[in-house]
Amino acid sequence: MRQVGPADPQMARLDPSASRLKYRMERLMLTPLFRLGLKTLPYAVVIGAGVAWFSAQDNRDSFMLLVEDVRDIVESRPEFQIQVMAIDGAGPQVSQQVRQVLPIDFPVSSFDLSLEEMQAKVTALDAVQSAQLRIRQGVLQIDIVERQPSVLWRTEEALTLLDHGGVRVGTAESRSHHADLPVIAGEGAEIVVGEALELYAVAGPLRGRLRGFERMGERRWDVVLDRDQRIMLPESGAVRAFERTIAMDQAVDMLSRDLLAVDLRLPHRPTIRMSKLATQEMWRIKAIEAGGVQQQ
Repeated sequence: MRQVGPADPQMARLDPSASRLKYRMERLMLTPLFRLGLKTLPYAVVIGAGVAWFSAQDNRDSFMLLVEDVRDIVESRPEFQIQVMAIDGAGPQVSQQVRQVLPIDFPVSSFDLSLEEMQAKVTALDAVQSAQLRIRQGVLQIDIVERQPSVLWRTEEALTLLDHGGVRVGTAESRSHHADLPVIAGEGAEIVVGEALELYAVAGPLRGRLRGFERMGERRWDVVLDRDQRIMLPESGAVRAFERTIAMDQAVDMLSRDLLAVDLRLPHRPTIRMSKLATQEMWRIKAIEAGGVQQQ
């Protein structure tokens, strides 16, 4: 049996502590910067190779063509195709307007539609208060809430439909098509539609004679009746003054007489303005009563 001494070369080769290279590698692995370099080196190689490949124009063009082909394949799949448009909550006229502002050539991919832009176009229509757009099972669903006309605003240019907030709904062809709506006129009338509606709500007994409400000086209202009669309301407390006038008319049939206007601008001193013939007749009767003129 061979005797092995402490200085045997074979044992020196088997001893781990005798390897300087391994010792140096173990020391390097204990260095944080070296370990970080080993971790990031693969990424750096991949990124560098990608940058080098993309630096060539032909390679970039080929890659973009590949992306476009993949995108076209995905977007043209049947589950992403929109076949029809469905509009709920809108009348025929508004539905036609919606289709005019959204001229979509079906079928179309859902990726080619911007619901936000389409919604903005729909809600920009006068008659649309709000709109909700969504896509489901190949259908572009549009749910609409229409503005409800509350008054007719008469100007020199046209007869316009307004909602209760004074927002334009559309243009009226004629007064007879909206006989159930009150008419307002005058500068600034469209700003205070709510006040006109309050007056209209209490006009009950006079609605058969009512022609409209005219805004005077952007401060107050005149109630316009047939036979060219007017009820001139004050700036404040107009509804209450109008109610008092209606009560007086029901009590003494005041508005059936030959009057031009009932002036209530001064609440504590109402004034009645009579026509010229009625005034002459009144003075004639007073003269007879005073004995100054003999009735023929």
